[in-house]
Amino acid sequence: MELDRLGAPSGIRAFAVHPGRIATTDLVRHLNDDDFRLFGLIGADGKRIADTMSKTIAQGAATSVWCAASPRLDGMGGVYCEDADIAPAIAADAPADAAGVRPWAIDPDDARRLWAISETLTAARFAL
Repeated sequence: MELDRLGAPSGIRAFAVHPGRIATTDLVRHLNDDDFRLFGLIGADGKRIADTMSKTIAQGAATSVWCAASPRLDGMGGVYCEDADIAPAIAADAPADAAGVRPWAIDPDDARRLWAISETLTAARFAL
C-alpha cells in the first residue's frame, strides 16, 4: 500500500499478491512436521496427508499474471489480490482458512510504519 501511495504520482502502481498454497514447489523443503501440523496436514496417525487446498504452480502464478495484465486494475493500486481477483475485506476474527484480506493488511497507517521500519533496517530509500 505504501509503495503504491509513493509511486502513484509517477505512474508506478503496486499490488500485494497472495499466490495461495502451492505444495509442489521447493518452498516447503524447510518445513517440518510441526509446520505441516499448523496447516492441518498431519493426520491422527502422525503422517502427512494430502493437501487438497494446494494449487499447482500455474494456478499460483495466475494472480501475479492477472495483476500485471488485467485492464480491471488500470489506474488502481495498493490492493491485495488473490485467486486472480481483488480480495474482499474480511473481519480480523474470520476463520483461519477464510479467503480475503484482514484489516491490518490494508491499514494505511500500518503500511507507512512498516515502510519506515523497512527503510531503517535496509538503509534503502524510495526515490524517483
